[in-house]
Amino acid sequence: MKNIEIDDELYLHIVSNTQYIGESASSILRRLLQLGDTNQLLAPPSTLVSALNDDDTKQDALSQNTDEIDANIIDSDCSDVKNFSSSESVFDFINKEELAMQRGAVGRFLLILAALYRAHPKTFNIVTNIGPKVSARKTKRLYFALSEEILTASGSSTKPKQVPQSPFWVITNSNTTRKKMMLTEAASLLGYDDSDVIKIRELL
Repeated sequence: MKNIEIDDELYLHIVSNTQYIGESASSILRRLLQLGDTNQLLAPPSTLVSALNDDDTKQDALSQNTDEIDANIIDSDCSDVKNFSSSESVFDFINKEELAMQRGAVGRFLLILAALYRAHPKTFNIVTNIGPKVSARKTKRLYFALSEEILTASGSSTKPKQVPQSPFWVITNSNTTRKKMMLTEAASLLGYDDSDVIKIRELL
């Protein structure tokens, strides 16, 4: 495999399109470029060679971060989280007493996200699509990612924190209104109807 240099904006764009934990940069690019499976492509067009050969160092770093996060989950006896059915509801995992004990919005925000992850561990990665609308010339600021480093690189003063019992990280420097917007979008993307979305948002 050949090595190429890619800029930070392109790297963040590739990472933001991750669909599952441990997906390689090559797989992400194949999906985005609609190239199909490796076995279906004998030789890539010359115009796409540079896009298909990612920087090994960055790819290895992403894989290493993912492996470390997965190991932390197992060490914390949270490996059974993945066994929850996608049909379960976030309300099955919300502890209102625990929410009430939190002194600030950040604590409640993280607990609600943790409940959403526990209810939908296989589809929660869809929240990585949530983010502000920006022009093509600017780097997209990410709200969710699979590592602290990715969020830190996407903007200044993001104050990333890990969603409890999950491999995902979220920015926490936003105000309460923005946090409610993030919960609204996350709940909607995970399939909740409008009435439930409001209930989830108001838990904050």
